Amino acid sequence: MDIPKENFELLFETSWEVCNKIGGIYTVLSTKAQTLQRAFKDRVIFVGPDVWTEDNPSPYFKETPSLLKQWRSKAQLPEGVSVRVGRWDIPGRPVVVLVKFDGMYAMKDEFYGNMWEQYGVDSLHAYGDYDEGCAFAHAAGVVIESICRHNGLDSKNYIAHFDEWTTGMGLLYLKWRLPQVATIFTTHATSIGRSICGNNKPLYGYLSGYDGDQMARELNMEAKHSLEKAAALQADCFTTVSRITAIECGQLLGRQPDVVTPNGFEQNFVPATKTKLALAREAARRRILDVVSALTGQDMDDDTFIVATSGRNEYRNKGIDLFLDAVNRLGEIDPQRRVLALILVPAWVKEARADLKEAMSAPYRNALNEPIITHWLNNQDSDSIICRIRSLGFENGSASRVMAVYVPCYLNGGDGVVDMSYYDVIPGLDATVFPSYYEPWGYTPLESVAFGVPTVTTTLSGFGQWILSQYENGFESCGVMVIDRGDFNYDQVKEDIAVSLRGLTEEGAKALSGIQRAAMSTAKDASWTNFIKYYYESFDVALGNAAKRMPKNAAAKKRNQRKQK
Repeated sequence: MDIPKENFELLFETSWEVCNKIGGIYTVLSTKAQTLQRAFKDRVIFVGPDVWTEDNPSPYFKETPSLLKQWRSKAQLPEGVSVRVGRWDIPGRPVVVLVKFDGMYAMKDEFYGNMWEQYGVDSLHAYGDYDEGCAFAHAAGVVIESICRHNGLDSKNYIAHFDEWTTGMGLLYLKWRLPQVATIFTTHATSIGRSICGNNKPLYGYLSGYDGDQMARELNMEAKHSLEKAAALQADCFTTVSRITAIECGQLLGRQPDVVTPNGFEQNFVPATKTKLALAREAARRRILDVVSALTGQDMDDDTFIVATSGRNEYRNKGIDLFLDAVNRLGEIDPQRRVLALILVPAWVKEARADLKEAMSAPYRNALNEPIITHWLNNQDSDSIICRIRSLGFENGSASRVMAVYVPCYLNGGDGVVDMSYYDVIPGLDATVFPSYYEPWGYTPLESVAFGVPTVTTTLSGFGQWILSQYENGFESCGVMVIDRGDFNYDQVKEDIAVSLRGLTEEGAKALSGIQRAAMSTAKDASWTNFIKYYYESFDVALGNAAKRMPKNAAAKKRNQRKQK
């Protein structure tokens, strides 16, 4: 699809994860930004929460007072709402407006009442992060309205794109107050679908029998689900990230997405040459093996097979339980090399282990107490992951053919032990496993193959489904092994993963080099260059539906302008 260069004045995209690295949506936006910036220059404006202070500034935001200067000098925002304008310090360096939203709490009840009257959003049973997300989204909607009115509404098209339920109130506010703006709502995972899975209920075999509203009441998710459903129903264009989640949306939210927008990736995060990638791999392996050697007191052979899982700390949904059981099974079927299994999943960290940091600089090393974890936790005795590692009997001693080490922190380069970013660690791995039960897309396996690291995922992930639609399944053909997973075949999936990993431990250098090339080729096929067309399609759908709301003459005028351009 051709780039629609002239059919909108400004494109806003609002997310809680703009300049705020929390989860996968940050990766979606920060990697997509460069492609959008190339196409539209500074007509794309990202809107995020200003949750930062002078003592704790965002490492990703660079304030630029000259940007949107005329608007800021005249903007009349509600008391307690302020903005900072700058650039996101990522490839493409797009324009960003960070919104301080504290003032919105004072008008919360009135606003919730309006949203109930206008769109049936039931905020009565809200708890947790609901108020915070809605206060930000409301403020973001006010800011977008202010910019649009300043630039002028006559004969101009604006698109406002909102990601996840946390921004839904912003979409509804604009629909209410500025219906000329075309709106897009993307659910990256339905809140109720995630909750069904997180509560150990089978989703897929029973999906056709679930009623989203009824399940929301049962699982105490009424407020979030009500908001998400209203945003999906009211958006001019509703999108999600995979076909598997599109089916879920149709059943639980009552609307099939207009466009499926799979998540791409930018290659600029990957070392540009084979030499640089080899050096990155060497540095990562040296660091990983040094940390584990200090933790366990074991000399870690350079030939150690390092396999990892990572992502959001959702024990069942992300398949962390299955990963641990699979690598435990791998130990029973005699891998050809010693295996080190890393669980790179952030948890409730108390502090980096002082004894580990001391051991890393000591000339002689002995096994530390609890040689299975790199950082102490606040909930050391109740964390699901460490409890599973203990129950499976991972001792990480000299006789252990498979070792398991839990790295329960964000790998941002300053965790106090590993002190490397996640993207610096990935090249040092021999394989990754993401056996998710609930995975609308699956950035982690895509990131893995981008660095040439073969990965295992499941048929319950959007990425896994995309792989099966494009390639012959298997490491040799695409760098990815997609395991068939359903509601009730846990033991078989465990066995299949263990056998797949054992096969990789047996491969020679030539075969592994071929697998690496296949993996990196797959990642290029999943680049934003190839996937951005689906977003362009969503822009056209949103603008077309927004035009239908406008007075007949104005709508005809805009349609003619779009055809001429």
